[in-house]
Amino acid sequence: MPILVIQTAFLGDVVLTTPLLSALAALHGSVDVVTTPVAAPLLETHPAVRKVIPYDKRGTDSGWGGVRSLARRLKGERYARAYLPHRSLRTAALAFLARIPARIGFAGAWSFLYTEARPKPRTGHETDRLMALADDASGVYPPQLRPTAADEQAAAALIEGAFVALAPGSIWGSKRWPYYTELARQLAGHVPVVVVGGQDDVGLGEEIQRAATGGNGRQRVVNACGKLTLRQSAALIGRASVLVTNDSAPLHLATAMGTPVVALFGPTVTEFGFGPVRPGDVALGIDGLQCRPCSSHGPPRCPLGHHRCMRELTVPAVLAAIEELGALRRRG
Repeated sequence: MPILVIQTAFLGDVVLTTPLLSALAALHGSVDVVTTPVAAPLLETHPAVRKVIPYDKRGTDSGWGGVRSLARRLKGERYARAYLPHRSLRTAALAFLARIPARIGFAGAWSFLYTEARPKPRTGHETDRLMALADDASGVYPPQLRPTAADEQAAAALIEGAFVALAPGSIWGSKRWPYYTELARQLAGHVPVVVVGGQDDVGLGEEIQRAATGGNGRQRVVNACGKLTLRQSAALIGRASVLVTNDSAPLHLATAMGTPVVALFGPTVTEFGFGPVRPGDVALGIDGLQCRPCSSHGPPRCPLGHHRCMRELTVPAVLAAIEELGALRRRG
């Protein structure tokens, strides 16, 4: 009988769940996954996944009507086991209403709906903490994504050769480092720069491109925001010599694609478990601020109005991290 994983959290969380998918598939065979429509394309080509079931919890499947409708569909699949890495009432209710015999998740407010509640480790990287659900799986399973050949071709059509990728966006305003334009300007004198992001980041990419090049030399700063699908964007990040990013989903896309990372942490900290995971990658932040971290995600704006955690993280410090990483020499 097939098994199911329900993971409908943020995009980065879905990427960080891929090691768990690989471990479970090694034990039980290919898994089915319920996830968000945004994340679904990333998992459709994953080697551990048999089928992806999109669940639009904020749109067409919203409310308890959507939960009950999807639960009926899942019940018809006769899953033997469900693994629930995301601690939420909606996730727990889906597995319970689908009458899946074994429902395994992390202990918490809704674990009375599980058949087995396991403690989630308090420390370590999120990829390692999620592996507490992986039964007795052995082996090492890094985050992994598999863009198709067509995805790779679409990414290659935007730019040839070595380049530095910048991911300046974040849905959490206080996580945005304010100096990407100056970083792009300085980098573009030495190597092409590509700004990556979604449709919401198009204006930000245009601003960086225009200001960094003064309206000229646009071939040195390419705005890829909104021009590619999510899987194509992963392929593009996979071609980069290095990605400079905020604490946001592109950080985890780069990890899954094997791209060196310089990650910029302001209101959040790596101790939360969502920093770079591979040896050699760099996480930068301003130590010693009593107000840092200020929340688990990063608020829309600095609660104290000064945003020192990001403003005091300088362009020379980021450039030095890129140079120290040696990514341009290794991949260029």
